[in-house]
Amino acid sequence: MYKTRNLPNTRIDVADALRGIAVAGIILYHSVEHFDVFTQKPILHTLSFDQTVAQVMAWLLSGKMYGIFAMLFGLSFFIMNDNQQQKGRSFAGRFAWRMCLLFGFGLVNVAFYDGDILMLYAVYGLVLIPISYLPSRAVWCIIGLLAIQPIELFCLLTGKTIDNSTLFQLYGYIMGVHENGTFWENAVANLQYGFELNFRYNIFSGRLTQLLCLFILGMQLGRQRLFYNEGKHLHYWHLILCASLVLVITLSFVNFGSIALWLGPTYNLMILLMIVSAVVSAWYAFKGVRRALHHLCIFGRMSLTNYLLQSIIGCFVFYNYGLACYYKVGTTYAVLIGLAMVIGQYAFCRYWFLGGRNGHQRGPLEGLWRKLTWLS
Repeated sequence: MYKTRNLPNTRIDVADALRGIAVAGIILYHSVEHFDVFTQKPILHTLSFDQTVAQVMAWLLSGKMYGIFAMLFGLSFFIMNDNQQQKGRSFAGRFAWRMCLLFGFGLVNVAFYDGDILMLYAVYGLVLIPISYLPSRAVWCIIGLLAIQPIELFCLLTGKTIDNSTLFQLYGYIMGVHENGTFWENAVANLQYGFELNFRYNIFSGRLTQLLCLFILGMQLGRQRLFYNEGKHLHYWHLILCASLVLVITLSFVNFGSIALWLGPTYNLMILLMIVSAVVSAWYAFKGVRRALHHLCIFGRMSLTNYLLQSIIGCFVFYNYGLACYYKVGTTYAVLIGLAMVIGQYAFCRYWFLGGRNGHQRGPLEGLWRKLTWLS
């Protein structure tokens, strides 16, 4: 059974920077996808290199940003759990309540955006409670099992397939509402089908086991204190960077073919590890990098608030009940819209945290979540 090492868990600035990168990347890629409106209408304003931009953004962001978010979720769980263990208290019941609160935030978010991940993370996060009691050797075994994409591997070896017809039917219906419906019609459809749609997509895309893997990996990296520059920790990140870079380059030249459903998620995981290890290595190696990424720390400290804001703003911009940009702009212009959203939300974060005497320590929803979590 795991027991705390009674080491201080100080704030990890590079984790805040990674959260900022993840949320900004989510905003940009949601904009590329027009917040899940894949219309058959002709796009009015396009550029000749839109397809190239879409491919680059998908390679760099799709699945990776949510994965980084999941890893840092596990890290946060470890820090809170370890702090309570050091005080001789159990965190299990409090964390379960915290996940209920996150599910509630997800219900609000899904009313705007059908691609909400907060409700799924709230459910997945509960897995951390029993696993947190296991010794590290057992935890690493679970991480290894989940990392090989066991569901996809089972289907590949047995020839069985998962019926995803319901997923595509739900997509067809809900996108029709986005293209033609009012806000209230969108909200009702999203609340009715959003959770099921996302869970089915997690199974279809291989994200189910990968996100669980990253949740547990984040917790385990917290146990090992790898996000702190202590001892040989930075050396491990260099090894991860080199190994993941070699694998990414190698897999980039492989034709996945019939094993794409299994190997594709693994390829995404390698890109994710390459991004994380590169950011952590550069953060501790170069003062200029820390200075540049400080702005993303501010953005990452308000990750929950920023995630809900992007749903409200982005859906208004792209859906029929708002500006209906889903058929007006192509990929490149959509990326620019996403970039404008990131800049605008960063300005709000900066004002919230650094606004003179009225500066706050936490974002508005982060502060509310914390207060509700620790209710007696």
